Amino acid sequence: MKNLLALAAAALGLLGAPAALAQPYPAGPVTLVVPFAAGSGTDAVARAVGQKLSERLKQPVLIDNKPGASAQVGAVFVAAAKPDGYTLFMTTNTSHSANPSLFKSLRYDPIKDFTPIARVGELPFALAVHPGVPARSLQELIAHARANPGKLSYATPNSTSLVATETIKRMAGVQMTAIPYKSSPQAMTDLIGGQVQVYVTDLGSGMSMLKSDKIRTLAVTTAESTPLLPGVPPVGKTLPGFDLTSWNGIFGPAGLPPPVVDRLNAELQVVLADRELQGKLAQIGFQVSPSRTPAEFAQYVSAQLAHWTQLIKQAGITPE
Repeated sequence: MKNLLALAAAALGLLGAPAALAQPYPAGPVTLVVPFAAGSGTDAVARAVGQKLSERLKQPVLIDNKPGASAQVGAVFVAAAKPDGYTLFMTTNTSHSANPSLFKSLRYDPIKDFTPIARVGELPFALAVHPGVPARSLQELIAHARANPGKLSYATPNSTSLVATETIKRMAGVQMTAIPYKSSPQAMTDLIGGQVQVYVTDLGSGMSMLKSDKIRTLAVTTAESTPLLPGVPPVGKTLPGFDLTSWNGIFGPAGLPPPVVDRLNAELQVVLADRELQGKLAQIGFQVSPSRTPAEFAQYVSAQLAHWTQLIKQAGITPE
């Protein structure tokens, strides 16, 4: 009898084990991977959003910067991560829209290897030059570049900087030399120091310098001017039709369970509707514009991939 009771107890214990192990998500810290360096615009957005998301999930949201190879290092890391909701990816058009056309081969697929969760918003960029460049407008910069073909260099720490500058070069018919960088902060440091003369920087990492006398801000890349940089005209005023900005969103690895995706999307809707967060991000030029559903974000990602493929083709950029 004792043996029978013991066997029965053991069987009940085994039956109850899965229920005991299946703790509600999340049961521990969540890591939010950022494929750019600390101090970049995406990093600033990730830290602000991560703090609010942590409050909603009641678990720490840890920012893990994995810069390098035009966001490929972070993308490959997340694509290979376990799809359990504890490794997430805040990235931009660099990894998911531009890289497929900028590189001959990638170790990840931007569509197949990730689960879209939510778009977060958009980050404008601005064209700036070192004060030693004798140009106080984009028109004057174009004239100077035409008179000095190939003598000006420009920083390219991300795809938006690269594609924006290459498009300006094509539309204006000028020659400048691209200098690749691993991070936006380093690119800005070298612009200030004069190691490069031209840089299209995101407002998130460059705002304080864009308003200083250490560099000269000539134009913004968006179709309209922004109140964050009063008096700075859009590139399109000089080069009609130019309009380029950077999007930002959160993904998980492919195969993320639908309940986890839905929970994260629901919490992000609340986080991104927070007026305090919106105001904080607006100060660095970031405009919050969340997708409503993961499916809507997935459609947006596919559309942006097609859009950037066309932009890069028109700019005449040869894949590396």
